[in-house]
Amino acid sequence: MPTVLRVNAYRFYFYSHEPNEPAHVHIDRDELSAKFWLSPVSLAKNIGFSAKELRKLNTLVEQHRETLLEAWNDYFGDSDG
Repeated sequence: MPTVLRVNAYRFYFYSHEPNEPAHVHIDRDELSAKFWLSPVSLAKNIGFSAKELRKLNTLVEQHRETLLEAWNDYFGDSDG
């Protein structure tokens, strides 16, 4: 599970066994988890985050989208973006 980015209490990462899915990132904080697609940025899955916090995460993903896509493409190859 390569960690791509840390912002405060949030860890942004992807699983190394998910190369056949479109580019996305998982975000964890404590026992909470979310998955966001990167092209376009949108929520794919949520486990426990409030709507307010999901909006904050969406903004963070948008702000760091280029870095996240670059990390995805470096790891899996340029297949999405």
